[in-house]
Amino acid sequence: MSTKNAVRGIVTMRSTAGTGFTYMTSKNRRNTPDRLVMRKYDPVARAVVEFREER
Repeated sequence: MSTKNAVRGIVTMRSTAGTGFTYMTSKNRRNTPDRLVMRKYDPVARAVVEFREER
């Protein structure tokens, strides 16, 4: 693992609408140890829904 990504890890955000659509993002694992939740657009559902971090 490189020094650039030692703290910031890549996480997958999956839609709670059940469509299976995902976003990829990164987060600082030291500052945010709990799961990330964001409201983003789901093009399959054609709506803004919650996306939760997958492990």
